[in-house]
Amino acid sequence: MKLDVNALGTFYRMAREGTGLAAGRLTHMTGVETRVGVTKLNFMRGREIRRELTDGSPKVGVHVGLTGAIDGSSMVVFDREDAHRIVEPLVAEAAPEESEDGDDEADGEEFDRMRESAITEVGQVMNSGFVDGWADVLESVIDVSTPTLLEGESADPFVTDVVDSPGADDLALLFQSRIETVDAEIEFEHYLFPDRASMADLLDRIRTSDGIDYDKLDGFDRMAERGAEEMAKTATTLTGIDTHVEIRRLNFVSLEAIPEQVPDERLVGVAFEFEGVPSGFLLFLFDEESAHEIVDAMVPMALDDVDPDGFDEMGQSAIEELGNIMASGFLDGWANVLDTTIDHSTPEFVHDIGTAAVDPVVVRLGESQEYAFVFDTLVVADGQAFDCEVYAIPDESDLERALNDLDVDRIEDEPTTAEFGEIEHT
Repeated sequence: MKLDVNALGTFYRMAREGTGLAAGRLTHMTGVETRVGVTKLNFMRGREIRRELTDGSPKVGVHVGLTGAIDGSSMVVFDREDAHRIVEPLVAEAAPEESEDGDDEADGEEFDRMRESAITEVGQVMNSGFVDGWADVLESVIDVSTPTLLEGESADPFVTDVVDSPGADDLALLFQSRIETVDAEIEFEHYLFPDRASMADLLDRIRTSDGIDYDKLDGFDRMAERGAEEMAKTATTLTGIDTHVEIRRLNFVSLEAIPEQVPDERLVGVAFEFEGVPSGFLLFLFDEESAHEIVDAMVPMALDDVDPDGFDEMGQSAIEELGNIMASGFLDGWANVLDTTIDHSTPEFVHDIGTAAVDPVVVRLGESQEYAFVFDTLVVADGQAFDCEVYAIPDESDLERALNDLDVDRIEDEPTTAEFGEIEHT
């Protein structure tokens, strides 16, 4: 199975079109004004999907089977609280007396059946919106089965019992969308689990180049995962704070959507440009509290006599040093596996609102491409305020060349080569 940027761009347009239709139909059905939030394509392993679905909160999903231009499964999953909030207008309209009587009546069996029916109907309408959007982009027909309501607090009802769901180590292409309401965000996960043979046929039809073998993308994802683990080890060594990789996924997004993913708050970070095969940009972004925690760990007492919201030369140097060595570990691992050379620039210190931190990268890449792969990683400290969001954004043409030359058998054997001296912590 092979894909290329054109094929993924088609999938992205499918996701945007489908989300727009789903949002419009949700507004029409419930009377709640909505708009499309972030839309992206995620490459996630089955184990990561399961972890995402097992976050301790009860969930409600609606699943349908697909046949036609795409065979497989489509599923919309809400937190139960969000699902109930969405269907309250429908329930109130259908049973006004029960809704006015308070929670006692709402807990009754009849009310539960009514709510489940409403959730199923909403899920069916949203699934149909997604699918109709895909069919419009593909100019093809996709048939949808009768919906099935799924409920649970673990991943099993949503993954294990669903046909076409990926295995623990399988890399799945998922559509992730967010619909925002006027009063509050309603977040949901939308999962497309395509039949592999059906997906291969579709990719052959819509790609415009020889493409990248899907197994190569799978290998590059594993390579990035190793790089992320190396970054966490480096952060532990330099700061003395135990850190680990908590979230890591490969996104395919429109360049204009990248700023929407970055937290809308003041961030402290380090930016790099890297050259070779592939070339691109690498960003390490910390919230201000995490940045102060890092500086205090690496150079204690450095900030005692300055504005607590600012970073003096020593503080900036500490952040840059950490970013520089983390970048080396990440990119050296890539270079070893790809049997190439990747050089990165000197670190550029960033202290700005999140969108301003990534805008220069988007502008530069936008001169030559419309979409980007983004390796989105979160490095988290155990028990301390230290979160680091990592964005690795390679040039798409360089990435395609690199992946075509990738020997996936080298991935587990090749070490990263970042080296650094002893850091004393007091």
